[in-house]
Amino acid sequence: MLAIHAHPSRSAEAALRRIEGRRLLFSPRETERIRRILEEVRVRGDAALVAYTRRYDAPRFSRRRLVPSAEEEAASRGVGRAFRRALERAASHIEAFHRRQLRPGFVLAERPGTLLGQLVRPVERAGVYVPGGPGGTTPLISSVLMGAIPARTAGVGEIVMVSPPRADGSIDPRLLAAARAAGVSRVFKVGGPWAIGALAWGTETIPRVDVIVGPGNLYVTLAKRLVAGTVGIDLVAGPSELVVAADGSADPGFVAADLLAQAEHDPMASVVLLTDRPALARAVAAAMEAQLPRLGREAIARRAVRDYGAAFVAASLEAAFDLADRLAPEHLELHLEDPWAWLPRVRHAGAVFLGPWTPEAAGDYLAGPNHVLPTVGTARFASALSVDHFLKKMSVIHYTEAALRREAADIVRLAEAEGLEGHAQSVRRRVAGRRPLRPASARGKRAGGAG
Repeated sequence: MLAIHAHPSRSAEAALRRIEGRRLLFSPRETERIRRILEEVRVRGDAALVAYTRRYDAPRFSRRRLVPSAEEEAASRGVGRAFRRALERAASHIEAFHRRQLRPGFVLAERPGTLLGQLVRPVERAGVYVPGGPGGTTPLISSVLMGAIPARTAGVGEIVMVSPPRADGSIDPRLLAAARAAGVSRVFKVGGPWAIGALAWGTETIPRVDVIVGPGNLYVTLAKRLVAGTVGIDLVAGPSELVVAADGSADPGFVAADLLAQAEHDPMASVVLLTDRPALARAVAAAMEAQLPRLGREAIARRAVRDYGAAFVAASLEAAFDLADRLAPEHLELHLEDPWAWLPRVRHAGAVFLGPWTPEAAGDYLAGPNHVLPTVGTARFASALSVDHFLKKMSVIHYTEAALRREAADIVRLAEAEGLEGHAQSVRRRVAGRRPLRPASARGKRAGGAG
């Protein structure tokens, strides 16, 4: 079932182009439809949210049910001790990792008479979108932790979570328990593109935020793209993907299990094996076929492997890593005898998992680094969600008179080259025809002596 290609070859190139062609393509009709929904939320507020929620999620939904109120506390008690422990452990690991990303501001005094610096400040309010899963049956609990904990670690004052209600108007209690563990301030029972509009502009009930993070379906992603600029967003995420680079030491069953774990996400998920061992490629393909019937989402995984899965047998591991860099995958696993020796060779990947005992699933839930990662080749220039997405960096500049006089001619020269006479004049007025002032300390000493 997993197609195997020798590389280079025509079939391999065709398969690579098909995988690289996975892009989020929005038709003009879809774009206009989502734009209208967002505008309706901007104008009608809560009334639009209730109307869309009744149509698509919970038929008897009402405005008073937007906020879970006491449900969150009850959920934390009702999910069970073992689940709460898992949440707390994951939250602890995620916070510890993201705390290492914090950087203070700085002040430089390297040129006489100047102070140059950077202030780092968190945004005031962040929004976390959390899918409830198809029909609310597979709540993405980890998305709560991965979205809210970096915001809390960055010092964001208020974290707002939105998630679509189930048909009965409720939210899965495991999501509410996760929100509590992650430090979410308020939860609202609303999902879809209209929830993105509510976060971007605010409604009577839902406050406007400064940054929106979190995964969603095609229409939620399009809505995030359309409001970007009005608010900050994390990434325009595409379908998930995993590339495994493996040598003769790899366990075919481990590799197959990891590829299928990624394939079950979405019919457009891409799973790729890169190796220099033809026998390993065949063994992995056979193991995948044997393991597939055990998956509850077998049909989804089969389609993903059929449409966007492949094994490429390269002439060497070096050539295999060239292919990995070309794909710039969201996740890259190194099932190699010495994965650390190959790590410096990796140029483009959202996250790298080293060795046979590091499945991508560990990164999804408990390891600590963020699992919101660049997809569809954007790892060439983008990075994982981090505390930086919730921080602003402001420059601070101070000149003394002496410092401005020393650099005035060059400032004027550059301003005139750009044809901005007003810029040049603002400097000339300060320095033309005036005698340099003595330092304040010197003036003070002279005044004291005269007395």
